[in-house]
Amino acid sequence: MVTDTPHLARIWNYWLGGEDYFPVDRQAGDRLSQAYPMVVDAAREIQHFVTRVVTRLAGDEGIRQYLDIGGGLPMVGETHQVALRIAPDSKVVYVEDGRLVPGHARELLSGGPDGATRYVEASFRAPADILSAASQTLDLSRPLALLLLGVAGVLGNDQEMSYVIRQLMRAAAPGSCLVLAEGSAASPSMAAVAGQYAETGAKIYYLREPQRLEQLFDGLQLVSPGVVPTRDWHPAQPPARPDGDEGEAEAYSYCGVGRKPA
Repeated sequence: MVTDTPHLARIWNYWLGGEDYFPVDRQAGDRLSQAYPMVVDAAREIQHFVTRVVTRLAGDEGIRQYLDIGGGLPMVGETHQVALRIAPDSKVVYVEDGRLVPGHARELLSGGPDGATRYVEASFRAPADILSAASQTLDLSRPLALLLLGVAGVLGNDQEMSYVIRQLMRAAAPGSCLVLAEGSAASPSMAAVAGQYAETGAKIYYLREPQRLEQLFDGLQLVSPGVVPTRDWHPAQPPARPDGDEGEAEAYSYCGVGRKPA
């Protein structure tokens, strides 16, 4: 395993208080957070969004299957923990590209007595391989939630990302939901962080404007409130604003949920 190149998922694991990262990830994470302290808040926004969206999908939508691609290393509040807490018969498959810490990931993942949680390795650019691996745990004839958090930033190319989504959602049953969350190109802070991230030697992370993110939901029914800043998607409480600041706070990332029609 290559351990001399930082990996975004391991850096986020470090920022969020996890233990599954290498020294090179800690060094890159410290460099980024010291230059741009807001980046840790941005990571937490995504983490909190995962908790909220899975809670709603498991509760309001009754979804019991989750295909989480590129979600990083499992931690407290991750997809499997939220889903299994609400519905112990939930099944969750994590997909990563094999450059993380798979031994640790497998140890962390454990399903409930009626559920199953699995970690598989596959290229994000190979939807057929992802579906083949996922179908060993998930029943593709029943609705599932497809989570792609930060994956569009890794792939970069809109056409390639649209192709991956189309292939995965085509195989999913009606009523399935697509969940996207991406760093925002409209955020000056995130643009600066992305530039610094590339300078660490890691792969370039491509940011997207909200309009481009919305286009990835083509053919799906956007769930209210649509594509919005991640912190504003059904927040548990109104997002905090700096004291004395009446203006709109900078949105570091945007997200949305789309449902496959019958």
